[in-house]
Amino acid sequence: MKKSLIVLILVAMMFGGLFAATLTPEESESILWMREEEKLARDVYLAMYERWGLRTFYSIAQSEQRHMDSVKIELIDVYGLQDSVTDETPGVFSNPELAELYDTLVQRGLQSITDAVWVGMTIEDLDIKDLDEALAATSNPDIQTVYGNLVRGSENHMRSFYRQATKYGLNYTPQYISLQQYQQILSGN
Repeated sequence: MKKSLIVLILVAMMFGGLFAATLTPEESESILWMREEEKLARDVYLAMYERWGLRTFYSIAQSEQRHMDSVKIELIDVYGLQDSVTDETPGVFSNPELAELYDTLVQRGLQSITDAVWVGMTIEDLDIKDLDEALAATSNPDIQTVYGNLVRGSENHMRSFYRQATKYGLNYTPQYISLQQYQQILSGN
């Protein structure tokens, strides 16, 4: 019985190694981007929480940390990729585009609570678009599972920020996803 279990574990490890070799360069790049994009969301939301004290930002920042962890544990570690998050310090990114976006979003969000909520909506809008595009470009079931979960999380975050937008009189127009998709998300469909 123990010998069979050991053989089963070794076979699973061998197949795991085979699957690791099946990532395309685009999939690898996408995974590393998603890891840092989730960090961007977490870092911006923590800055907004610190400035405005709105609990929604803190709660969603915690969720973004779980998203970061999921991408790392379920994709980066499994496929042996070099983690793009080399420094957990808020606002520090390997990708200069994300570093610039972080600065821009934080600067906008610090102006007013309405701007902060707009920033939250914008981040989720962009995240959903990026995830949808990445899902359309892969047939890898591991990536599809993780990204599918991230999309559902981002849709929940969008609805949470929408409730805050309504409270503060903000009328948000999606910049990255279609108006139809945005309305479907808000309706819970």
